[in-house]
Amino acid sequence: MSENNNPNTTPLHGVHVEAGASFTDFGGWQMPLKYGSELAEHQAVRTSAGLFDLSHMGEVRVTGPQAAEALDYALTARISAVEPGKAKYSLICTEAGTVLDDLIVYRLDDGGEAGADGAAREFLVVPNAGNAAAVAAALTERAADFEVTVRNESSQTALIALQGPEAARILAAVLPEGEAAELAGLPYYAARPATVRTGGEAGHSGDVTVLLARTGYTGEDGFELIIGPVADRGVLSTEAEAIWNALRGAAASVGADLLPCGLACRDSLRLEAGMPLYGNELDLGHLPSESGAGMAVPLKSKETDFVGRDALLAAREAGTGTTTGQRIVALQGGGRRAARAGYPVLDAEGQRIGEVTSGIPSPTLGYPIALARVDVGFREVGTELAVDLRGKAEPFTVVQAPFYRRTE
Repeated sequence: MSENNNPNTTPLHGVHVEAGASFTDFGGWQMPLKYGSELAEHQAVRTSAGLFDLSHMGEVRVTGPQAAEALDYALTARISAVEPGKAKYSLICTEAGTVLDDLIVYRLDDGGEAGADGAAREFLVVPNAGNAAAVAAALTERAADFEVTVRNESSQTALIALQGPEAARILAAVLPEGEAAELAGLPYYAARPATVRTGGEAGHSGDVTVLLARTGYTGEDGFELIIGPVADRGVLSTEAEAIWNALRGAAASVGADLLPCGLACRDSLRLEAGMPLYGNELDLGHLPSESGAGMAVPLKSKETDFVGRDALLAAREAGTGTTTGQRIVALQGGGRRAARAGYPVLDAEGQRIGEVTSGIPSPTLGYPIALARVDVGFREVGTELAVDLRGKAEPFTVVQAPFYRRTE
């Protein structure tokens, strides 16, 4: 990831240009929007596999004997309870309880006692692209009273996601035999080091060591491969390109369809899976309970202090997002027209009671779906509402999220 270009480009930018990708600015990054048909890319992930460049995401490494305690204080989740080799979804909140970002934390150490270097505890925090610098700064500030080191490695790291029902079979083809045999036993939200055999792809001879995680943002089985940190941008690009090309070659060798995928289908995939997006459902103006992320704040089980805890406790006592205020609901359209972010949500009398945060015509389901922040009195499944689609009220019904759930 370059910090010298405006907008930034990822180590795989040249691959995307060569593939004829259409680009969009996303959080200050020039990212592939699609390579051809976003519908075809969406369907590839649902039926076979898709390959995503997510190198715009941040990577912040937190190490030291008090790394777990520092993250317990900085984040909403109980990071000290995360077992070695596992991952945890969490929020980082402001003192007011609003959401600075949502992120994933990977525990990398083996759980042993602190050694002479005092760095037995090691975690990798992966924030959203546009928030990486702010999250790194907040973690540094919040860790000041702990024996810990916070290092922003975002510019030295690449991230490739392989998602879809054929993902495991494709990935196994680029791993050594022993690692491939262990792949089926890697649980969801678990991670371990892995060796990718590149076969000399993209001028790279030899193997590339990655952090391999069974995580994703599509609602399908899949993996994320974190490459680095590598200080030399040229070396990082070579390694990332070698892995990208090796995965595409592996798909062909095992007879699986694999398409490179852009951000357009990533958004439609995550919305079908009912997953919130920072900047849409999550932002600095709303609490987790108002944003569909209340489950990421374990106020009952986490007794230790963390930034924003007092405000979130007060909000819970006030019933914010449950009995008062607003909350996120899932909506299914009764017609053909899709709701879009910012469109007003109306009650049966035509009064505005909320706003759409995300909306698309679902490629998988064949009807419009949306997430919306509405007054809590309209949250019950089956409630009939409407969305003002440029002056015309279109019917929508509150349904249970997620809209799509994969079959095993």
